[in-house]
Amino acid sequence: MSLLRAEPLRHAPKGPDVPPNAWTRWPLRESLTREGLSETRLWIGRGIRVLAIAGMFWATFGRGTFDGWGLAAAGAALGIAVVAFRGFFRMTLQRRLWPSIGLFVVLEVAAFGFFLVGARLPAIVLWCACALTAMERLPLRAAVPCSAVALGAFAAVNDGNWLTTTVTAVGLALAGYVVRLDAEARGNAQRLLAQERVARKAEAESAALAERGRIAREIHDILAHSLSAQLVHLEAARQLIQRSADLEADRDQILERVVACRGMAREGLDGTREALSALRGEMSPVEDFLRRLAAAEGAQLDVVGEQRTLTAEAGLTVRRVAQEALTNVRKHAPGAQVRVRLEYADDNVGLVVRDWGGRGKPGELGQSGSGYGLLGMRERAELLGGTLESGPDEEGFVVRLWVPA
Repeated sequence: MSLLRAEPLRHAPKGPDVPPNAWTRWPLRESLTREGLSETRLWIGRGIRVLAIAGMFWATFGRGTFDGWGLAAAGAALGIAVVAFRGFFRMTLQRRLWPSIGLFVVLEVAAFGFFLVGARLPAIVLWCACALTAMERLPLRAAVPCSAVALGAFAAVNDGNWLTTTVTAVGLALAGYVVRLDAEARGNAQRLLAQERVARKAEAESAALAERGRIAREIHDILAHSLSAQLVHLEAARQLIQRSADLEADRDQILERVVACRGMAREGLDGTREALSALRGEMSPVEDFLRRLAAAEGAQLDVVGEQRTLTAEAGLTVRRVAQEALTNVRKHAPGAQVRVRLEYADDNVGLVVRDWGGRGKPGELGQSGSGYGLLGMRERAELLGGTLESGPDEEGFVVRLWVPA
């Protein structure tokens, strides 16, 4: 069955991904405009056009070739030629082949008309300009015959030295092709530049979204952890106040709850400040943070490897995992011994938090929900290309983190 399904693909027509034939494709739109040209090249092009038009008008009106109605007709013919040239530029820019060829024919007829009435210079200028412009702006299948017609007419009316005429015609043909190649290179450069701008804009938007996500994760993790713990203590204090007949007798318990809430609030505020400092690139070394955390929690800290500055994302991940692991010990295994190990490797950094010997019962915090759990930490580590594993081992419970750094 798979062979029968695959068979028609052998004779499938070529799709749009196949590059177009060099003879049939149009030059790039960017190469048909003046976008990307330097001021010097723009002024050189304008000067050449002004000189060509000035020479045609001088040859028509300044040499006494025409007078009376003939002069008016010659002027009208020159005006038509200029308008036809502008139209030819517009039609090629719009990639309309037959209107472009039609205007080219009008220009050729005008050149023959000038030659027949004795205006030789305007005719030669028109033929040469048509040959160069056609080679630059038309598909090669049309550019080559059009340029050949124009240069053939130029060679036919030059009855002088045939070698000079041949060299001039071949030189004009090569010049037209060089101009075409230069315009194509400029068009490709403009297109690549536009694509690069789009890619940079998309990259900047992606970076902004990633940064927003990182800030959201930091704020969510810190506040969810701190506020959930505070809610537990506040709820306990509320119940004590509501059920107590003698507030003075329960004063110590209520005060304990309030003090715990204050501690949680201070911890959340410190964590928020630390996260914002990290996002601004003002983060303290990870080992300093872990020393303070271990001292506050009564844990043992070991640092292995050559210490170095971590990226903001890796440093924040190590901090958050250490906080969460020690919070879990406090919540689920009060009284346990804890050892924290920070290990610097060549391409990554590891954190191991192991606890054992917990003898206390889980406190009220053990029942509190938190978006700051190990599942969220695992997702954070995976976003950085790292791993986080947690579970019991032969000694107790262990949390292992590895992130690139």
